[in-house]
Amino acid sequence: MTMSVKRRRLAAIALACSLGALGLQPAAAQDPYPAKPVKLIVPFAPGGSTDIVARLVADRMQQTLGQPVVVDNRAGAGGAIGAEAVAKAAPDGYTIGMGTVSTLAVNPVLLKASRVDPLKDFAPITALAAVPSVFSTHPSLKAGDFNAFVALAKSRPDQLNSGSPGNGSIGHLIIEAMNQELHIQLRHIPYRGMGPVINGALGGETQVLSDQFPSSAPFIKAGKLVPFAVAAEQRLTALPNVPTFKELGHGELNELAITWFGLVAPARTPAPVVAKLQAAAVAALNDPALAARLKEMGMQPIGNTPEQFGQLIASSLERVRAVVKARKIEIE
Repeated sequence: MTMSVKRRRLAAIALACSLGALGLQPAAAQDPYPAKPVKLIVPFAPGGSTDIVARLVADRMQQTLGQPVVVDNRAGAGGAIGAEAVAKAAPDGYTIGMGTVSTLAVNPVLLKASRVDPLKDFAPITALAAVPSVFSTHPSLKAGDFNAFVALAKSRPDQLNSGSPGNGSIGHLIIEAMNQELHIQLRHIPYRGMGPVINGALGGETQVLSDQFPSSAPFIKAGKLVPFAVAAEQRLTALPNVPTFKELGHGELNELAITWFGLVAPARTPAPVVAKLQAAAVAALNDPALAARLKEMGMQPIGNTPEQFGQLIASSLERVRAVVKARKIEIE
């Protein structure tokens, strides 16, 4: 070994020792993100729409990130348990969560078990998908379109029933918003879950139903439910003759009833990490097979920026607060 080579090696060793003494590492020694699996907390039980979207996106994201994205279901308290777990996780990008209009807009306003502030405790990553809602009646009501429904509802105040998955649910708020916006008086019937709500509507126990379009579509096609409006960005291909609430002049009701899903990280997660997660999620949504699967489920892929998703969360919160205040809703 020549003297010059030996001197260069000694100099390199000395530099490494100096950096170590200062608590620093050369750039090449730093682990690039992600260096281990990423946990994706879903605040609901397996099998539901939130869980399905999470697993579809997680599977495709790991191809971009080069690390597994592992789904962890933390159900309970209407999604509040899972949301709190994400908020309290280390802000290092290795724990992220699925956020929904329920967990990020409804629960923080109405649910006492919710201990998160969606605008302070989370770093938005991206909105993943939106699900349109359809508003329908039981055929026995003989209200074939929006105007006929409103006229009938006004003629029968507090006589028409409409079900929701429970007090304080987004379905409950939609019913109250309908009463406020359309100047009608539907009677709210709380059930335990959306399955019983749909069964109640099909059996005529309730006369008016607001539901995500994918779950109502088979019954509409079979003539067991009669649609009169949808909540969507534009008319649905499957229901070309049914107007959106936005078209009908009720934009706030339209926005309130569109369900959305998105990814969030704990607050203070470094911006470069959030950017990597957002890019991986958008790449997943741009995958033709995944996009086709979402559309088969009646969902519309989004994939916006963290700033845009943050604005969506903020506007949804304000919309929920406005309904709660106007209708004087209190949940014990």
